[in-house]
Amino acid sequence: MSQIRSKNTKPELVVRKYLFANGFRYRLHSKDLPGKPDIVLPKYRTVIFVHGCFWHGHEGCKYFVVPKTKTEWWLTKIARNKQLDMEHIKKLKSDKWNVITLYECKLKKGNIDSTLNTLIKKLNKIQTK
Repeated sequence: MSQIRSKNTKPELVVRKYLFANGFRYRLHSKDLPGKPDIVLPKYRTVIFVHGCFWHGHEGCKYFVVPKTKTEWWLTKIARNKQLDMEHIKKLKSDKWNVITLYECKLKKGNIDSTLNTLIKKLNKIQTK
């Protein structure tokens, strides 16, 4: 478990590189915001969470498989992660932040282009508001 990273994961790096290449500038892991969002775009008042499908219980995803050992413990842990995610999003939205959540499965080979293009469209739409 100590080998599992919470920052600078491959999916997060993919999103960061794409945003930077498209002219977006951001801050990382802002400790003063609820949930320490992975990417913070202050100019757009937007935060981006890049979630692992397993750790955040992405429903209907092939990467979210309940372990066969210590099942009850894992389900409790994942449920708590999901609860914290909802609380953080609620706090951020009440503070007038736009919240975007991306899951790792959407950043795999088959989906990555459409996911990142959709992300840019959302950010451009937020900018024009």
